[in-house]
Amino acid sequence: MRKLIYVPVIHTEADMGSVAKPVKKEYIQRYGLKRWQEHINAINSMWRGIRQKILALELDYNQTKIYQDGLPVCNKELAIASDLAQAGNENYKIILELIHRGAKLIGTEDPGLLLEEYHYIKNVTKINDLGEKEIAIKKYEKKAADLLERRDAYIANRIAQTLLEGEVGILFMGLRHLVDEKLPQDIEVSYLIYRLPFKENYHISRKL
Repeated sequence: MRKLIYVPVIHTEADMGSVAKPVKKEYIQRYGLKRWQEHINAINSMWRGIRQKILALELDYNQTKIYQDGLPVCNKELAIASDLAQAGNENYKIILELIHRGAKLIGTEDPGLLLEEYHYIKNVTKINDLGEKEIAIKKYEKKAADLLERRDAYIANRIAQTLLEGEVGILFMGLRHLVDEKLPQDIEVSYLIYRLPFKENYHISRKL
């Protein structure tokens, strides 16, 4: 039996890269600085809880593989994880801790699909006029659904190919994704957490 622990996550400033500042600016313009800080505090609390729940599972880390939303198949996965952890990314801090305990990090996404999405998002964040931005967002959303579908299919196939019999996978995956619905039936999926308390505040970062 192959097992997968599904961990739903919300992306932070540290893993948004060059689009982090415009996303933050957009959020504050709509909801205010106080709401933004509350959002960040909730995310930080989420990561503390995720770490505690994962460690409480007492996994055999030598038989554990880690899959990560946004991590391309590139033979540089560990270097990327180390750089992002040093930059303050809580997600990757947990990943590095698990690696140090014996888990193996697996490149998860198609680099071409990630680059395609990045260009879409980057183009939207460059627009200053609110009316034009709303139009651009609507156009992006039409393309985003298909792109997300292709990304999820690739991720599910990647897990199916690399997660071996008797192993446990941990999948850190953003809220938009439905990878669990595309996995083969012989992979037993469990969910680390079932609800994120600040999901209603996430729609801007989903669009951008």
